[in-house]
Amino acid sequence: MPTHPSIQTQHAIGALVGSAVGDALGAPFEFQHGGLYSARFPQPVLGGRGEMIGGGSWEAGEFTDDTHMGLALAESLLTRSALDPADLWSRWRAWASTAKDVGILTHHALACASHEGAAAHAHTTNGGKSAGNGSLMRNTPVALFTLRGPLESAVALARAQSRLTHHDDANHEGVAIHTAMVRAGVLGEDMFVAMDGAIAALHPIAREHWRALLDSSWTPAQAKFGNGTVWTCLAQAVWAVRHASDFEESVRTAIDLGDDADTVGCVAGSLAGARWGVQAIPSRWTTYVHGAMQTPTGERRYDYVALQEIARGLLGHKPVPFTPSDAEGGPTRVHADLPIYAADLTGASKAPTDWAVVSLCRTGGAFARHAVRREVFLIDQYEEHDNANPRAALADAVASIDALLAEDPTRPVLVHCHGGHSRTAFVLKAWAMRRKGWSQDEAHAWLVQSWDRVHTKNPVFARVLREEWR
Repeated sequence: MPTHPSIQTQHAIGALVGSAVGDALGAPFEFQHGGLYSARFPQPVLGGRGEMIGGGSWEAGEFTDDTHMGLALAESLLTRSALDPADLWSRWRAWASTAKDVGILTHHALACASHEGAAAHAHTTNGGKSAGNGSLMRNTPVALFTLRGPLESAVALARAQSRLTHHDDANHEGVAIHTAMVRAGVLGEDMFVAMDGAIAALHPIAREHWRALLDSSWTPAQAKFGNGTVWTCLAQAVWAVRHASDFEESVRTAIDLGDDADTVGCVAGSLAGARWGVQAIPSRWTTYVHGAMQTPTGERRYDYVALQEIARGLLGHKPVPFTPSDAEGGPTRVHADLPIYAADLTGASKAPTDWAVVSLCRTGGAFARHAVRREVFLIDQYEEHDNANPRAALADAVASIDALLAEDPTRPVLVHCHGGHSRTAFVLKAWAMRRKGWSQDEAHAWLVQSWDRVHTKNPVFARVLREEWR
């Protein structure tokens, strides 16, 4: 059953941010054998920058061509309000002119000045092979842009963008399935039922091929081709998401398959983000995800907030305006023995850069110079649908506080939201409840002794602490 539009928005953001996160996490393991991610990180790294390590030409948290091409597609859709092949082609060629990495088939296609005939040229130049994963990895914006229209229109647009660079019909089949799955996840429907429906709409030979690849019994050991192909890339991503319990497990499992790890991570991240929403993506990853690319009008930089706004724009929403907090408050120490501080946004922005910061609101880039920070997606509104998964966001924030304290017991950890009232209190009370075994009332009594901005007006936060938090 379709969910509330506010929840759909958060799952749409999850799809776009999730694809970028999977891309950035997988980049250091690209073209290497499987299992290296788990070997490097046998346990989750909750402190520091988490598992965002970068490597080679990629900075920690930097996404690759997978996300670049998708963002160029998104920007073109937003600017032209439709798929404009000439506009998109100019954006892709501008990006490729300075890109660190461009896939072989895409490179051949973009060598053509015009999109007309480019896919056929690339197919021929590549020895008659063009069933790569390049049109799949960039497809997520299509599912968001077409969300309010019929599925048939969404699939048609996905196929059209795929045909610009990829000649093989398998590419267009893959993006059709991917579009249906992302769309279903965002709408709160079963993405695997949607997947079956998309497969059923294919012509008979393709239908049987994809049905076998995406069957619940399929495993990566059965792959006949490398995951640089659209067949195995999508099959591995679907397998990882189907058998995972959350976003983190999905992406870790996908990247651990090795070879084209960033692209499988990207596709799995888009599906997992659509399925579980942005609040289920660990903040130790979303905080640091970023990238830059050349556009026809100059370089454009993207961070976590920029990705959120691209996703919102694709749904037809206006940008969320940034407003500074009204009155400065904090930083104020709230624990006698541990260096935990509370503040509002203005007060927090004056904290030394060697402090760790857990932000529960948009910050306007105030903490860009803080090496260790977290940006947790949490909305201070009073309806159940305003936060798709508030418990996941709360658990992330509390785990972050504990991990940052454990990493350096002498380093202050500053928790703040916009006004320092509701979200700050929500997280700090939850932290104290778990740390001390207190009730919500006991945690409230403790916090108000040192932080007088606390209020309890948000009924959803109160319910989560009362009913779901242990």
